[in-house]
Amino acid sequence: MAAPTTDDIDRAWWKESVIYQIYPRSFNDTDGDGVGDIPGIIEKLDYLDELGVDIIWLNPVYESPNADNGYDIADYQSIMDEFGTMDDWERLLDGLHDRDIKLIMDLVVNHTSDEHEWFVNARDVDSEYHDYYIWRHGRTDVDGFTGHHGPEDEAPPNEWESFFGGPAWAYDEEVGKWYLHLFDEKQPDLNWENPAVREEVFDMMEWWLDKGIDGFRMDVINLLSKPPEVTDHDPPTNTSQMWDSIDGPRIHEFLDEMHEAVLDDKDVFALGEMIGQGMDMETARRYVGADGPLSTLFHFDHVLLDHGGVIWETNEWTLNDLRDVFNRWQYGLADEGWNSIYLSNHDQPRLVSRFGNDGEYREESAKLLATLIFTLRGTPYIFQGAEIGMTNYPFDSLEEFRDVETVNPVENALESGAVDSFDDIKHGLRQNSRDNARTPIQWDDSDNAGFTDGEPWIGVNPNHDEINVEAARQDEDSIWHYYRELIDLRSDSDVSDVMVYGRYDVLINDHEEVWSYIRTLGDERLLITLNFAEWESHTWIPEEEVDFDPQEMEAELLLSNYGDDERATDVDAAAFDLRPWEARVYRLT
Repeated sequence: MAAPTTDDIDRAWWKESVIYQIYPRSFNDTDGDGVGDIPGIIEKLDYLDELGVDIIWLNPVYESPNADNGYDIADYQSIMDEFGTMDDWERLLDGLHDRDIKLIMDLVVNHTSDEHEWFVNARDVDSEYHDYYIWRHGRTDVDGFTGHHGPEDEAPPNEWESFFGGPAWAYDEEVGKWYLHLFDEKQPDLNWENPAVREEVFDMMEWWLDKGIDGFRMDVINLLSKPPEVTDHDPPTNTSQMWDSIDGPRIHEFLDEMHEAVLDDKDVFALGEMIGQGMDMETARRYVGADGPLSTLFHFDHVLLDHGGVIWETNEWTLNDLRDVFNRWQYGLADEGWNSIYLSNHDQPRLVSRFGNDGEYREESAKLLATLIFTLRGTPYIFQGAEIGMTNYPFDSLEEFRDVETVNPVENALESGAVDSFDDIKHGLRQNSRDNARTPIQWDDSDNAGFTDGEPWIGVNPNHDEINVEAARQDEDSIWHYYRELIDLRSDSDVSDVMVYGRYDVLINDHEEVWSYIRTLGDERLLITLNFAEWESHTWIPEEEVDFDPQEMEAELLLSNYGDDERATDVDAAAFDLRPWEARVYRLT
């Protein structure tokens, strides 16, 4: 395959950007209530500017009763009191734009809160809002059924289980029917079959874009279209699974309509979260290809490698597994579409605890993982705290968790006897829970890590006395400064184009310890080599897998997580040894 050249580049500002995700509840608290707020983000704008990021993705700050930490929205066009006011939000937007940083907001339109006025009005069966949600009668033909949060003689409409545990249906006594909730009971799913729902959503999106935001991250956006076994039958049939809502029958129609109505004439960023695993590339390109409605997407293939069937079950994974996932997406969207490169976010454990080594090699592995994120082909994401190598929290009791995705299944399992005690599943929860990502940013080594003067809404990691922003910024060899170097290399150097747009070619695809690849754009070549082992490993450039002679190449070290010492700079481009968790980026000439 011929290497692309600069003439082949399909440039876009969001392809060349670095995205930093802010989970506002845990970012910075200014009023002492233990919850992060918008003024707290404003207070740290210079920090974000100095880090060098281009886009802020802000998790939901809308009015919400917080059953799912803001992903249960009660009013799409107002700000939650805990976070501040609309005036605060507008000051945030202005402050970001003054620093040439863009803002994307979370769009959560698969479901609302049950406290949203649409759902409150939907309880009146004669209201126009009743059909904004999915209401169905229960089943009365289930032998031996004694009721589950509904009438004693009714079973839920079908056997679907919600993502957060328990039936995906809740009974409403006022209505006398069940409503669908693929997530928490307080998150009823919107009925996207209803054109009025789509119009309401599109109007709301226009409202935010008119206020000056730069795009949306679209939550579980591929769940909007439910299978006909639910939409066409009352009660639904049991011939479909809840998973059939993933990439449902009308999803592309709905998103194409969204694109035409809202996005088509605007230079905005549209990121779709694609829940599920194993999406085929034809489907992916339908979302983000040349004629797709979205800019890019989040897939889950790599972050489900270590997950079992329930929140406390874990699976073993290998470097080959991880590399295979990324290879599939790097090659699958190479000619059409664009990847999002992430290893952590608010829904995932801390990346260094998960994919690296949060003990002896915490700093080395955190830097290696950052190197991977910034040197693959796609837009890189930093989740708050990754830039200082924050780790998972040492949870020791169920009471320390706040996340409904963790608490609900555990309480159900304990109640049913499926597990005997919390201690039996503690290890898995420590590894998998989303709350690992949601502990407060560790700004300094003071009480509560400088996050709040009050009682934090969730525990502060006790290792904040060593791992914190203040210490990292003072140490020129820290993870924070390494992120700065990567951002500069990708955004403002003579290799920026090849780092962003260069072709990806993997080397030694079955190496059990080292992941190496070439990025190529015209005559420009970068070699990235990453040792995922806790011991020294040997690697090389196989002549049969490249279109040049490795023996004749000079390797100029651009960046290494061990520094630019002699071992990293004085090397033979064809083969070399890597230290534990060592990462190197070379220009080959």
